[in-house]
Amino acid sequence: MKVLTANRLFDGEAVWLAADHSWAETLQAAHVARDPAEEELLAALGRLSAARNEVVEVELIDVHLVEGGIVPARLRERIRATGPTVRGDLGKQARAVPALAAA
Repeated sequence: MKVLTANRLFDGEAVWLAADHSWAETLQAAHVARDPAEEELLAALGRLSAARNEVVEVELIDVHLVEGGIVPARLRERIRATGPTVRGDLGKQARAVPALAAA
C-alpha cells in the first residue's frame, strides 16, 4: 500500500494527497492506494500538482494500516508526519496529530 506525499510549495509543509485530490496536512487524511492502478493515478495527480507549482518533492511512499490508521514504513516518513524528533512542542506532533505515525 502507498500514499502520495509532497511538500507544499508556499510554506514547505509536508502534505499527503487525500481522496478528494486535495493536499491534506495530516497523514491520516491520505488516500491509500491498494493496487498499481491507484498508485499510477496518485502519481499522475502529483505530477499535475507539481506542474501547477502547488507542491514539490512528490513521492509515493510505502505505508501499513495499523489499527485502522496509516503508518509509514520508513522512519524518515514517520518523522515528516509528526515533526522534529528533538522538540515535541514543534511540528505536527504539537498539533495533536494521531500517534499512529510514530508507531
